[in-house]
Amino acid sequence: MNIVVVGHVDHGKSTVIGRLMADTGSLPQGKLEAVKAHCAKNARPFEYAFLLDALKDEQAQGITIDTTRCFFKTEKRDYIIIDAPGHVEFLRNMVTGASRAEAALLVIDAHEGIKENSRRHGYLLSMLGVGKVVVLVNKMDLITYSMERFTQIRKEYEQFLSLIDIKPLGFIPVAARLGENIVQRAGWYSGKTVLETIESFAKEEPQDRKPFRFPVQDIYKFTENNDDRRIFAGTIESGAVRVDDPVVFLPSGKRSRIATLEGFNTSARREASAGSAVGFTLADELYVKRGEVMYREGEPEPRAGTRFKARLFWLGAFPMVKNRKYKIKLATARSAVYLAQVSLVIDAVSLSAHHGKAQIEKNDVAECALETSKPIAFDLATENSALSRFVIVDNYEISGGGTIISMESEETSLLRERIQNRENQWERSAITDIERKARHGHQAKFIVITGDSVEFISSVARALERGLFDAGNMAYYLGDSNLNLGLDTDLTDPSELREEHVRRLGELARIMTDSGQIFIVTLTECDAYDREILARLNAPYEIAFIAIQRDSLEPNSKAVLAISPDVSVAEAVESIGRYLQRESIIADYTI
Repeated sequence: MNIVVVGHVDHGKSTVIGRLMADTGSLPQGKLEAVKAHCAKNARPFEYAFLLDALKDEQAQGITIDTTRCFFKTEKRDYIIIDAPGHVEFLRNMVTGASRAEAALLVIDAHEGIKENSRRHGYLLSMLGVGKVVVLVNKMDLITYSMERFTQIRKEYEQFLSLIDIKPLGFIPVAARLGENIVQRAGWYSGKTVLETIESFAKEEPQDRKPFRFPVQDIYKFTENNDDRRIFAGTIESGAVRVDDPVVFLPSGKRSRIATLEGFNTSARREASAGSAVGFTLADELYVKRGEVMYREGEPEPRAGTRFKARLFWLGAFPMVKNRKYKIKLATARSAVYLAQVSLVIDAVSLSAHHGKAQIEKNDVAECALETSKPIAFDLATENSALSRFVIVDNYEISGGGTIISMESEETSLLRERIQNRENQWERSAITDIERKARHGHQAKFIVITGDSVEFISSVARALERGLFDAGNMAYYLGDSNLNLGLDTDLTDPSELREEHVRRLGELARIMTDSGQIFIVTLTECDAYDREILARLNAPYEIAFIAIQRDSLEPNSKAVLAISPDVSVAEAVESIGRYLQRESIIADYTI
């Protein structure tokens, strides 16, 4: 069992752990004596915290900077105890330490009382889904073992924890330096010791018994020796799966059946469970992107969308503000993300709640709505913590993190607002669409040709442009690489570059179709959401998606025409021409 120890700086977390290790006989032989000798040599008083504070800076300053893990066992089970830093400047490290914990011991100094990080760490435990929390009121010897003071702290902190949906499993008065109520019960106390309390913790439900979740980390394609396997690789976050199980990918909605389980230098197997790094091949040849989540059909499915409500803590040097682009990382998914709305910001010092704030300050805890630039798959924190936790990156640094608590309606998305503002400010031409159609002899159209082969779809697009032009139509083909030439961008992340490329295509299409032209582009690996974004950006003009690929299309893909990649360029162009004639875009399909 993983147990994290948290609390305000200097409230005695490391001392609690050091005493717990020493009094259970879990220290390596000679360790205690060596530390005592080191302290004597340097004329320093011995502290049990020195058993854990391995970093030189920590012993010099007397604070825990990094998380320290130590191991001990009882007759009941093995333990990993995580000592998390209490100083406000090292909250990132505290979160790292707490992220894998099943239970927590939260230490409060009886003399100093409840401090800023006593509350903040409580918030973070709540957001990370650590439900088993025991509060240790330490340094009881400094207040002459006043149970009145202990009861006062207990009442005040219980009231605080109730606000953040944590019901503590108990409060224990301890004097860690003296070893009182850690392992051995003091004469002035009759309740459970810390060790007895730890032993009473119930284990969480094993991850392999939860619904199956497999975030796709990468797709490997091997070509030597006629090997045509397409292997979807990653780590199973929860649940278990077997060969022949039907599976679904979100957010694309593609379905297939597991054909084989693959691994490096492993024997053949037919099942895998949580924690396994594996590869899958599927019965169908699907195109699936990194970041999608595979789940087993028939089990509770993850959510998928672009807008959700989250509990978030912010550690960035600058405030998190609305409408500024950040990056979200959730499992293997990466996407641009925006702060859409701040519902509530809670001051961890005063416990005051602020509504209607436009930004989230450093060290603030907030409930807010976030919106991604593309759909991502996730679970709620109450269902499966592995797929509900995320971090926010700002300027290449992790600046915040949190958990998803509910899905939000996308009816009022930031993209809709931006498009509406664009249309409201659009300067209308004095020439009407009817006049342009009469002059050109055809309607305006945005044609997107997508497929697996860049060379083939580009050849089809160029031939289509030539045929339309020779037939007297106003047509223009924009090469895939031409769009970004001469345009500045500081993006290096492939997913961000892709999102910006799609956005530029949509905005340019709005101009080209407004001028009455037939605008032709190619876009490989075009998924359902790319199509939706392009359709929204090109509105009010219609868009035609032409798919030339073997892969089965996503549900609601909006493709108007599917062409086999085995046909010739001329045959593909003829099919598109007949479609344009049927839809009355052009007068004659012989192009």
